[in-house]
Amino acid sequence: MKQEAKRPLVILTGPTAVGKSTLAVSLAKEIGGEIISADSMQVYRHMDIGSAKITAQEMAGVRHHLIDMLEPTEEFNVVMFQRMAREAMEQIYDRGHIPILAGGTGFYIQAVLYDIDFTENDEDTALRKALEAEAAKKGPAVLYERLRAIDPASCEIIHANNIKRVIRAIEFYEKTGKRISEHNREQKERVSFYNSAYFVLQDDRDRLYQKIEERVELMLSQGLVEEVRALREMGCTRDMVSMQGLGYKEILAYLEGEITMEEAVYRMKRDTRHFAKRQLTWFRREKEVLWIDKRDFDYNSQLILEYMQEILRKKGIILH
Repeated sequence: MKQEAKRPLVILTGPTAVGKSTLAVSLAKEIGGEIISADSMQVYRHMDIGSAKITAQEMAGVRHHLIDMLEPTEEFNVVMFQRMAREAMEQIYDRGHIPILAGGTGFYIQAVLYDIDFTENDEDTALRKALEAEAAKKGPAVLYERLRAIDPASCEIIHANNIKRVIRAIEFYEKTGKRISEHNREQKERVSFYNSAYFVLQDDRDRLYQKIEERVELMLSQGLVEEVRALREMGCTRDMVSMQGLGYKEILAYLEGEITMEEAVYRMKRDTRHFAKRQLTWFRREKEVLWIDKRDFDYNSQLILEYMQEILRKKGIILH
């Protein structure tokens, strides 16, 4: 497919708390864009504070997609995201606008950008159920060590507590005889399905960590504990995908008397910092990434916007 024939797609990602949402809105206003949230938590209703969900006021009239689409009791995964994102993109193209995929979930972005095929090996769920039962009985660490034995490379980007992805990786190996890290590497070799620009926003690490700490404190002052308590009363439990999100699982553990509030806050800050580090590791492995270091622009948002538009003009994504 010739580059000119490919439809445009802008990606704006980066670690948590770096300022993606605000920049995405500003860019959308400049280029006639609509934003698709590439976030695994903002898709859920009633989960506003812990997901740092963009407010209607912050959207500033820019249309956003894949926000408040599901109930917290519903399943959400990369296959669902890919389908929903494609549907949103068709609507955006029909309106003559440019989709901006904005968020920090690298695997979701990869699934859309390279049109990854997830149809294989999804019919038989017996092994998955057996692994889930094993995790429930023996704990996630046992499965993680099993994964490390068969595919150590995948353990560099999959956290031990992300049981779902650990199970997916083991299941993939058992069914295909191939490591999921190798499969993902092959998928990365695929050519982008779109005429795309893949921007990654970054900042000084200490400054970013400070922003993360401030965000956690803000969430608590905004009523995160009350939000999680309400979700618990709705019937949300720790085994649900929604409640495994950062902030939610820690506060749930506090509400259930397992840890103190002080410990919950400590874990939130620590695990969010670790998450940001893993996000950057993921993006460094992606190809054709355009890094935007806020320090290089003296934290001037207008200069960053002008730089991004210059890149988009060179790629033929925008014409003016």
